[in-house]
Amino acid sequence: MSSRKQRLDVGFSSSSSEPHKPRKRRFDDGSDTDYFNNSNKSKDSNKISQFNETSNSNINRFTMQPYSHQYHELYKKRRQLPVWEYKEAFMSTLHKNQVTVLVGETGSGKTTQIPQWCVDFALLLPTSNGQKRRGVACTQPRRVAAMSVAQRVANEIDVSLGQEVGYSIRFEDCSSSKTILKYMTDGMLLREAMSDPLLESYACVLLDEAHERTLATDILMGLLKEVAKQRSDLKIIVMSATLDAGKFQDYFDKAPLLTIPGRTFPVEIFYTPEPERDYLEAAIRTTVQIHMSEELEGMKLN
Repeated sequence: MSSRKQRLDVGFSSSSSEPHKPRKRRFDDGSDTDYFNNSNKSKDSNKISQFNETSNSNINRFTMQPYSHQYHELYKKRRQLPVWEYKEAFMSTLHKNQVTVLVGETGSGKTTQIPQWCVDFALLLPTSNGQKRRGVACTQPRRVAAMSVAQRVANEIDVSLGQEVGYSIRFEDCSSSKTILKYMTDGMLLREAMSDPLLESYACVLLDEAHERTLATDILMGLLKEVAKQRSDLKIIVMSATLDAGKFQDYFDKAPLLTIPGRTFPVEIFYTPEPERDYLEAAIRTTVQIHMSEELEGMKLN
């Protein structure tokens, strides 16, 4: 990451910079072997190819309608996310292990993409006659995050929010009988566990932002560890934005770790020639300067 110092004056402008390429992948399963060893490659490749074929279809598998223009535009952006090149690595880990610890830096795309890949996994699971297909739950520590991420993923899948993709927060449930991916606060999943102790409604449960260690998240970890003993078919993914994932691995009996880098950008440092007497006013003035002069995708912010 490079840095550049500039003098801060009224009316300064800064050109936007392209993000650096993500670092090479890192996969830690307790050994130095690659995530795809030769003995299991053919079996896992068959499973992964099934969901790839479904994902690459021109017909939306949920609405049975052609994908919209918005979907194709968002799909191009999704492929540029750092997490995208780890699709096969994640699917392989998901098939082989009941619990996976995933560390993804901010901006990697883990919150939006990983749950979608879990949906692909859940849709390939066999169901008995009359049995409702199990879905995917992804917890968020805050209500606003659950709502906004659900809307984004619904747009990426090209469905209406509240149908195949929904959210559940306190005093508001935006989901239906068709919902297969539900974003929710960790407290809402605890509430569901009171009536469904084994979480039979879900094939995969993702704990996002686990590093924040809220009370509800910690209780959920204890609950999921006990549920996993009684449900060998339940997949648990613990996602964190910090590198201190060893505690999560140890708690879940040496679960494998998949590390995904985020995007890094050049840092530009702007400084004033003299100390400011009023830091609040200086911060506001600087923010206004950036807002009026910074260009974004060839357009002025105004």
